[in-house]
Amino acid sequence: MTPLGELVADPGRGLVYGNRGCLHDADGRIRRRYQVKRWIACRLEFAGRRRTPLLQPGRYTELFFLDEATAFAAGHRPCAECRRDDYRRFCALWRELHGESGADAIDEWLHAERVDPATRGHRLHDAALDDLPDGAFVLREGRPLLVLGDALLPWSAGGYGPAEARPSVSATLITPPSLVAILRTRWRSSVPFLHPTAGIPH
Repeated sequence: MTPLGELVADPGRGLVYGNRGCLHDADGRIRRRYQVKRWIACRLEFAGRRRTPLLQPGRYTELFFLDEATAFAAGHRPCAECRRDDYRRFCALWRELHGESGADAIDEWLHAERVDPATRGHRLHDAALDDLPDGAFVLREGRPLLVLGDALLPWSAGGYGPAEARPSVSATLITPPSLVAILRTRWRSSVPFLHPTAGIPH
């Protein structure tokens, strides 16, 4: 999955797992961007569970993210089962920031921020680049870039590229604004927040 929520085929599985329902048909071909509004980000391993093969008919489509910053950008939140402590902390922060609580309310709010109702594609937002916290993603010249300190790091399915200077300009924000607010709290979790290629240890 890209920060823009696009499904791409890549041999690397990333460091974070997730789902948004069954997106494939009986032949394993992707037919939709999402099936449900509950988009979650999970641990790669949990309770010894293992599903083989992938893309089984009628089961949810297995998604893989480079790291949690990428999952946030795509609009996914922590899973309430495999990441119970992260989920509880996320909900507590969400309640302080947004005044809502519970998975259904959170998922409805996020869905409005991450899906453009006209195109059903990823919804983008306006922001001041120098006001964004570490971990947010912006789109510049068609490329998703991670905000980290005074730099922008180009994203790829295999990791982050060389840092570029972070200018003080307006930006096209990829990460949903409500999740940007979570990032401002210096969010950290049980899954890798940033891939090692960002140069920051988990």
